[in-house]
Amino acid sequence: MKAMMLTGIRQMEMRDIPEPVLVHSTDVKIRMSVMGICGSDIHYYTQGQIGTQKVEYPFTVGHEGAGVVVEVGKSVKRVKSGDQIAIDPAMPCWECDQCLAGRHHTCRQLRFLGCPGQAEGCLMEYVVMPERSCFPLTGRLTPDHGSISEPLAIGVYAVKKSLVVKSLNIGIFGYGPIGMSVMLASKAQGAGKIYVTDIIDERIKIAVKEGAALAGNALNENIVGNIRHKEPLGLDLAFECCGKQEAFDQAIELLKPGGKLIVVGIPEFDRWSMNVESTRRKEISLQFIRRQVDCVEDALEMMKNGLITINNMVTHRFPFERTKEAFDLVADYRDGVMKAMIDF
Repeated sequence: MKAMMLTGIRQMEMRDIPEPVLVHSTDVKIRMSVMGICGSDIHYYTQGQIGTQKVEYPFTVGHEGAGVVVEVGKSVKRVKSGDQIAIDPAMPCWECDQCLAGRHHTCRQLRFLGCPGQAEGCLMEYVVMPERSCFPLTGRLTPDHGSISEPLAIGVYAVKKSLVVKSLNIGIFGYGPIGMSVMLASKAQGAGKIYVTDIIDERIKIAVKEGAALAGNALNENIVGNIRHKEPLGLDLAFECCGKQEAFDQAIELLKPGGKLIVVGIPEFDRWSMNVESTRRKEISLQFIRRQVDCVEDALEMMKNGLITINNMVTHRFPFERTKEAFDLVADYRDGVMKAMIDF
């Protein structure tokens, strides 16, 4: 079968590799239909690592996927051949202290698609996943919904970890696919006014379409001043969704006393810094987000029942053989890209 593999920094090659086979009775073999390109894929493409997780070439990235079941192990009951499914890229052990505590997203033995040292990604024609990572797409749900359920689940989880968003005024700092997922989940939970920042004008326009009370480009306007003019008492909640120190600082500045900062973005640096006086005097709460736990079904259900629509999420599509072109587009933030999809 064909796999598009990283072979160096900003280098990719289509290679022939053996087709995966079922090993366990709970395995499911899937023919890939579509894959979304994630920011973490781009980190591996342009930097060769995220923190201590370093790529050993050749390596296949990709974890936002959906496909069609082609074979199942004898114990599988959740899905059957021919089913269209969303793929949860996480493969926990379900036995360690973290899994038993309901934190299988921080499993001690976690294997995750497209994560160096754990599992090859789904940027290939077929993958084999455990049954518990497979979620049927029912009703009007399409493979796009299945693929987007992965980043959307992170947004749903981030909102859940904020404890409450209903009627609260929130800021979203960084409006890529994760920032948009946070906004969609916040709207679905009845948030008050939503303020959005980004550095790409086309993404700002999408935020306006999605109902942002104010959306501005942090590079060419006084975004802190503009939001403060609208909310002189400050924001209740802020979501840092781009992994940038400047966004972190702006969020702290705009939060009201007793406010909460949810850090979702993955930075390219090793340490965050914060102003001691402003965080201490305002008694800011800080919550970091690691992927998601038990939110894929919630994300799918919200899309299925119309609480969340993803009409403005996908902006670009590429066939499998043009994957490198897609990665370059996303890496360079060209053409107003929000979410680029690979069609197999």
